[in-house]
Order: sequence, then structure tokens, then C-alpha cells
Amino acid sequence: MAVDKSETRVRRMFAEIALRYDFLNHLLSFGVDRHWRRQTVRRVPLQGTAPVLDLCTGTGDLALAYAHRMPLTGSIIGTDFCHEMLTIGRDKASRAGYDGRLAFIEADAQRLPFPDDQFQIVCVAFGLRNITNTDLGLREMVRVCQPGGRVAVLEFSMPRLQPVRGLYRWFFRRVLPRVGQAVSRSPSRAYNYLPESVGEFPDGEALSARMQTAGLHRVEFWSLTGGIATLYVGTK
Repeated sequence: MAVDKSETRVRRMFAEIALRYDFLNHLLSFGVDRHWRRQTVRRVPLQGTAPVLDLCTGTGDLALAYAHRMPLTGSIIGTDFCHEMLTIGRDKASRAGYDGRLAFIEADAQRLPFPDDQFQIVCVAFGLRNITNTDLGLREMVRVCQPGGRVAVLEFSMPRLQPVRGLYRWFFRRVLPRVGQAVSRSPSRAYNYLPESVGEFPDGEALSARMQTAGLHRVEFWSLTGGIATLYVGTK
């Protein structure tokens, strides 16, 4: 049975866990999620001052990682359709001193409120699999990316090699949901949704092929931390 990724359900889940989201991200990944975002910024570096779009930004961690490298004349936009997550992102950006360069807009990734060919980088971290229609989300990312610009997708994946795969599956399906639920107390059991959604989402060559179908060229991907996460990058 397919996981329910309806807009209503996903928005409600993330609203429920917003206040504990950052804490649980760092706890359950043992802090490695910060490394994954730094790898994204390193492998997909800024080229000049054209704007950057961070899709499904949540509390803005990837947008903030790019803001650290953005020249004073550049700008970054983070979009998400969960108001509660964006509120936290705005507070974090303000505390970091990025009010003038980092803006947050409430928007659905399937219907982005931007003209074609606008952003030098369009990125998403751990959010593509939450979009109801994955292919529509990818097409929107490509649409708003500048010709020659890059689309970057950082997403969970399943390790390929044993015994890492077996140990990770046990942690991901048995330990993570229990810890996440105990800390977040999500009425929708959001941390059960996480392994379910990762388990049915395409990774590796399968996701690379879908990015190419959406209109990207030279799609490459890199496994991170033994395959627990994967970074995909394509050029428009």
C-alpha cells in the first residue's frame, strides 16, 4: 500500500513536529545531517550573485548553508508550504544576520510562484519525497532554474552493502520511529512516516533517470555516509 503523501497530511505532520524538528534531525542523524548540507554547498557551489532557491526548506538549514557563502549582493529564497516550519526558519535567519539576503515564502513546490529561468541553483534537502507528485516537483524545479544552472537533490537512500544495509534498516525501522515519536509526540506519528516514505522512494539510478526525464542533463549522484543519503545534481 502506497504511503499517503497528500498535501494535507504532510503539512499537518510537519506543523506538529516543527518545534522539535531541528533537535531530532541532529539527534537521529548523530549530527551528520550538517555534514551532508556542507557537502551539497561544496559540490554545487555558487556562481556569482544570481539568486538561489531552496525548495521544501523547512526550518531553512540548507538555505542558511548557502547564505554563509552568498556575496552581500546575492539573495536566497526558501519556500515551504508549512507555516510553522517557516516561522522557525525566519527566526534562525534573523539571528544569523541574514534578513536582507535570505527570504522565506510560503508556497507549494508543485506550483512555484516564480517566473521561468530565474535561479542559478534550485535545491531541496530531504523534501522531494514528501511532494505528492514527485515528477511535477522536479519539473517545477527545472522550470525556474536558469539555463546552465543546476538542480540539486539531497535525499535519504538505502545503503547497498551489507552489513551496513541490515544495521541501518534495523535502526531506521525500529529505533528511529520510537525515539522520534517519544520526543515529538506527533499525533500523526510523523516518525513512522519517515522510514515508510524513504522505503518506497526511488534512489540511485532510478531517481537520476526521473531527473533526466524532467529536463536535466549530466545528472550525477554521490553516496554519502555509506549510502544513508545521496546527493543528485543535474544541469538545465
